[in-house]
Amino acid sequence: MDEKDIHKMIRVNQAGEYGATRIYKGQLAVFKNDPIIQEMAEQEAIHLKRFNQLLIEKKVRPTVLQPIWHVAGYLLGMTTALAGKKVAHACTIAVETVIDRHYQEQLDQLKSYLEQEDLRQLVAECHLEELEHREAAIQEGGEKAPGYSALSEAVQTISKLAIWLSKKI
Repeated sequence: MDEKDIHKMIRVNQAGEYGATRIYKGQLAVFKNDPIIQEMAEQEAIHLKRFNQLLIEKKVRPTVLQPIWHVAGYLLGMTTALAGKKVAHACTIAVETVIDRHYQEQLDQLKSYLEQEDLRQLVAECHLEELEHREAAIQEGGEKAPGYSALSEAVQTISKLAIWLSKKI
């Protein structure tokens, strides 16, 4: 794994964590002080802070799409929240399902690169918390949201596209 691959990994993870903070910001604009969403938002903010630090330390440029993720993440969060708590949690389930696979792929890539142990550890920690977010959203009835299958498919497709674009641009 060369430095270019590491930079892509850090760039896309920072972009994803940034997008997640914006989704929760949009949901919290509707649900105000919902403790479950607030806790997930706080964890995402910590993830983002850590990836922001890596951007600086490793001299990685962030994605140029960040202004788009700023607006798109907030709108996704707000519109799903306006449709109801179960729909907001369905959004979380869909996003975290994609992120589960994304982070697992990175962990598989990083396991044989001892010089990247700090990055592997960060990805592993974030991965575990993302799985907790998905489980919390399931427990809150996200899979029972009206139109769950269609919403889940749409949000997963958007998430995969955002990952692909953030790696490239």
